[in-house]
Amino acid sequence: MKFSYVNPTLIQFGQQQIASLTDLIAKDQKVLVVYGGGSIKKNGVYDQVAAALEGFDWVEFSGVGANPTIEVLDQAVKICKEQDIDFVLGVGGGSVIDGVKYIAASAVYDGEGWDIPTGKHKVTSALPIGAVLTLPATGSESNQGSVVSKAATKEKLPFMSPAVQPKFAIMDPDVMKTLPQRQLVNGLVDAWVHTCEQYLTFPEGALVQDGYAEALLKALKALKVLGDNFENQDDAWRANLMWSANQALNGLIGSGVSQDWATHMIGHELTAAYGVDHARSLAIVQPSLLRNQFAVKKAKLEQMGKNVFGLAQSDDLAELTIQAIEAFYHSLDVATQLTEHGEDKAAAIDNIIGKLEAHGMLALGENQAITLKESREILEQAVA
Repeated sequence: MKFSYVNPTLIQFGQQQIASLTDLIAKDQKVLVVYGGGSIKKNGVYDQVAAALEGFDWVEFSGVGANPTIEVLDQAVKICKEQDIDFVLGVGGGSVIDGVKYIAASAVYDGEGWDIPTGKHKVTSALPIGAVLTLPATGSESNQGSVVSKAATKEKLPFMSPAVQPKFAIMDPDVMKTLPQRQLVNGLVDAWVHTCEQYLTFPEGALVQDGYAEALLKALKALKVLGDNFENQDDAWRANLMWSANQALNGLIGSGVSQDWATHMIGHELTAAYGVDHARSLAIVQPSLLRNQFAVKKAKLEQMGKNVFGLAQSDDLAELTIQAIEAFYHSLDVATQLTEHGEDKAAAIDNIIGKLEAHGMLALGENQAITLKESREILEQAVA
């Protein structure tokens, strides 16, 4: 293990914490408040944010959708540049917070914003940002990562930079009370796969990282058991899901260990091409990927089978673990094969492989062993 780890995001966790916003931004900063489709105006979050920002100079920008597109985000970038915005506040789930990271970085860049996710521009500076989390899933509220899309070309690409790490994240589980079942399920699946991407690789003797990853997976599994009807859960259930999703991708369990992320890179293409919910794209890809990379992942699959699912040691323990993961998704009514592509499976696979190639996704996984050949084999199983 050799790593450098710091997480400078201040987290205000718990009920009524949105009020603390008033002390987290300097009064002399002009604030752009960015949010999504307007649900925060129905559930009281907007009113709480507005009350906390009383006396501040602030403007708002709405309409950031799931898988935020630069076509929309660039409108907010224009506001930042024209109105000399000093601070960008994202109020929403991972999509809004990812979008805010792009806005903050693009606002101090003179070139085309799409240069950021394509890697043509390396982000070294950005406007400061904060987050009021309304949907637990991505962990974007306290990490350096962002994923944005370009609607015109149906592309979805990630970027990372310490410059877009949020200064603070306000996490009040009460805001989850009005979320529909589908979004809560997506949050749980997203956190599950985030954990797996940093855990299901190969044994490296990292006892703390492995143990913490297993604790998160067991917590998420317990939340599923407790919450068949997610919309009728109690305060503790909501708090545990919100905290689990944050901890799954705040950088800690991945410190000093190999990470995979191939499921995400392939999943992004399914979302971009066919509009599949992000979390559900991961559930479609992951089981097929685990079987494709079975030999190198066998030891960790067996470890997960024993320590997370409580399976007994057997010759087929690794395969039984994959089956348990599939059963977990199916119990959430989440599919593990792509059906959104229509009737032509071969054309769909060719389309996705073409996009992976265009985006330079030529050697994925913890061993850089998932070439386009392996990606095609994975998709042969993952596409119905």
